[in-house]
Amino acid sequence: MRKITVVGAGNVGATCAQRLAELELAREVVLVDVADGIPQGKALDQWESAPVEGFDSRLTGSTDYEAAAGSELFIVTAGVARKPGMSRDDLLKTNAGIVRSVSSEIARVAPNSIVIMVSNPLDVMAYVAKKTTEFPRERVLGMAGILDTARFRSFIALELDVSVEDIQALVLGGHGDTMVPLVSYTTVSGIPLTQLLSKERIEALIDRTRKGGAEIVSYLKTGSAYYAPSSAAVQMAEAIVKDKKRILPCAAFLQGEYGEDGIFLGVPCKLGEGGLKEIVEVELSETEKIALAKSAESVRSTMSALG
Repeated sequence: MRKITVVGAGNVGATCAQRLAELELAREVVLVDVADGIPQGKALDQWESAPVEGFDSRLTGSTDYEAAAGSELFIVTAGVARKPGMSRDDLLKTNAGIVRSVSSEIARVAPNSIVIMVSNPLDVMAYVAKKTTEFPRERVLGMAGILDTARFRSFIALELDVSVEDIQALVLGGHGDTMVPLVSYTTVSGIPLTQLLSKERIEALIDRTRKGGAEIVSYLKTGSAYYAPSSAAVQMAEAIVKDKKRILPCAAFLQGEYGEDGIFLGVPCKLGEGGLKEIVEVELSETEKIALAKSAESVRSTMSALG
């Protein structure tokens, strides 16, 4: 790709930009933020790491969306970060206003681009972006399932004292307390997790996964997670840029899949050139179907609160 823009030069955005550049996913990586000096300074600092890290992707920062003109991909991280005691839904109206403004600019300067939404509450912010840009669903996606799955995999690895590379898992649903880790699709080198851990221990790991973001917020006190979220967003970008056709759990706009319509929800997505290639419908147990429907209802409830 010629140009990728990251909107929001805070911790998540800046870390995304660094990862994009180090992987050389675009010739130019642009950081855009409303705070003058922050995107310019961080981008310059990152570019000065290029001789050491060995990448040639140029990094630039700006407060002007003209710098993002012609970008083929946007990662949107702009918004207020969660603070202790604050739910993702508390962020709703503030971040919706920010995302509307950002999405309008994206549609203006890069009408053919792909948007990866990271701002919370993620499923609803992806909806706001799609509604504002009027882009087709193939070109607006939310980063959630990869992060939630990564947390689940990392906790399983700690529990079993095994490599994270050997753990395959899938977490669907809304990005929040109603997410649905699919235990029936979770394996360690092909061995079902249910053969390695008791039901009680699996439930404890699921509970920790659902509260994974809040656990980090409680430690940091003045911010929220950014290393793992940036890794997840960039994994989506890489799959799209390199047309890898990877099947990854992402928030996608559903049109009847999984019995849901008109909302963004975490489902298995095939990502490649142009964005979303296909939504993969996997077989769910009755319990998982009920849990996914409950998660969808939670997303709808948040959308209603937004009006």
